[in-house]
Formats: sequence, C-alpha cells, structure tokens
Amino acid sequence: MLLPMLYNMGVPTKLNLMGTRSRIGLQLEDGSVLSAYHHWDGYPEGLGKKLVKDYNSRDKIAELIDGGDMSSCMSTHNWDMEEVPEHVQYYSLRGEDTPPEHHDTVEDFLSYQCDGEYAYLWRNNQWDAWETDNFGQFMDNPRPNKHSRVAIPT
Repeated sequence: MLLPMLYNMGVPTKLNLMGTRSRIGLQLEDGSVLSAYHHWDGYPEGLGKKLVKDYNSRDKIAELIDGGDMSSCMSTHNWDMEEVPEHVQYYSLRGEDTPPEHHDTVEDFLSYQCDGEYAYLWRNNQWDAWETDNFGQFMDNPRPNKHSRVAIPT
C-alpha cells in the first residue's frame, strides 16, 4: 500500500501523517494581535528557528501574515508536489479564502486555535513562543486552555 506524500520541513515524506499546527502572530500597537495559521513543523526546532532566522523584522512578519493561513512558510514543493524554490505555501494559492485573524488580546490569540500545538508572537522586536493546549474546550467537562512559554533554539 502506498502512503500519501506529506511534508516534513517542506520536503515530501511518507513518515509523518500529521502536521504540528501553530499560529504566527504580530502584536499591533493597540495590543491586539493579527495572526495566521501554519500547518506543518510548528515546533520550536522547525518553525521557531525559521521565524527567528528569516522573519526578524515587523515588515517581514506583517508580509508573511498578510497572506493568510498557510501550509508552510518553508515549503520546497507546490500543491502538485513539484519541487520548487523555497516559498510560503499559502492556502490561497489553491483557491482558499483564509485571511489573517484579528484577536483583541494576546490571551485571545493564544486561546483561538482549538487544535494548535504552538503559538509564536512577534512583540517588542522579538519572538515569544508558547506550547498551547486548547483541546480541553471541547470535552464534556471543559477545562481551561493552557499555555506554557517555550524557548526557541538558536
């Protein structure tokens, strides 16, 4: 049986069957947050390092988020699984309408994504990162969302 080709660090693989979901946010001057969903490799050693290395200014982050939700910001394949130069693979490239989300507060941003595992926020000219556990909101006896700060490796 042939397993479906999926991404791992932007490269097709038959090993991983799920992504590590995350949100990328930019804190605005009024304290609110603009964010986009990121599907693959959202852990600090993957997306976290990529954000620190390549998205290290407000303008670069605003441009990244402006494209809306994405499969990966480090993809080396297009939607037809053809190898292409590294690029941001936005869902809009396959016709989906997934604009950035606006959150009134950082807490709203951290709690927004019900199935996200990590959240990254650009504020005060640096990246902050959290491991998120928002799955509890859908339990019979809902538990509060949990957010734990994590370090991004350098």
